[in-house]
Amino acid sequence: MDRTELADFLRTMRERLQPQHVGLPAGTSRRTPGLRREEVARLAHISVEYYARLEQARGSSPSRRVLSELARALRLGTDERVHLFALAGVAPEPPAGPRSDVPETVLNLLEHMTEIAALVVNARYDVIAWNPLATALFEDFSAVPPARRNLIHRHFLHPDPAGRHYGMTGAEEFGRLAVGQLRAAAGRYPDDPRIATMVTTLREHSAEFAELWDHHHVESGAHHRKTMHHPLVGTLQLNCDTLAVPQRDQFLVCLTAERGSSSHDALRLLSVVGTQDMSVTEERGPS
Repeated sequence: MDRTELADFLRTMRERLQPQHVGLPAGTSRRTPGLRREEVARLAHISVEYYARLEQARGSSPSRRVLSELARALRLGTDERVHLFALAGVAPEPPAGPRSDVPETVLNLLEHMTEIAALVVNARYDVIAWNPLATALFEDFSAVPPARRNLIHRHFLHPDPAGRHYGMTGAEEFGRLAVGQLRAAAGRYPDDPRIATMVTTLREHSAEFAELWDHHHVESGAHHRKTMHHPLVGTLQLNCDTLAVPQRDQFLVCLTAERGSSSHDALRLLSVVGTQDMSVTEERGPS
């Protein structure tokens, strides 16, 4: 516990808050900026004496519950909350589950990636955002029920084994990687009921998943070379790169083709035709 830095941090965070920010009357006799110590203590449900000792670098190490209450009372952001726990020498509480809210900047990036098939997955491998080219390359994710919009569930439980990995090579490699990352996510989010339900369901219905899971394998990956057999544009040679979305435990998956290659031309065609049905129907003349 760094008492001096913790004291300075608490005081700075307190002084930046105005009474109206936390639903308190401003009054007319405030001699210092921001909230009073007693106001923060009341909002955090701790004694004024203990909070004063923390700001004077004399307090004992606060518990995780006290730190959580202080973070809430002081309206700390995610990074500030992590910093508060670090100064106190206490590991922060694990979040309840993976986040599914994608930053606006990443959504804007997806919109501008016209020659890159891109999607965002969270730590559960839920597909939580995608661009039009990803829809044309894989499937219309908006038409898939959100509870089934999960790449691991599809990979191990899709009714058509040949189509479970969207016609891409490396299905075995993906399965091993995905299970390893899901196991790591289960460790980061021990209280997430959706991960627990996924693991139970997959172990019950997929012998392949159960075997991989029981190996306690943990793995991460960033770049892979894929061959994909697409029903509309044929065989594609694709680079698959996975980029971390900072502080969200999410990943931006990008599939690209070498510029000037036939695969690049095919991706450009897909970006134009999208998910249109290109099959030709025979026109019948009048009987």
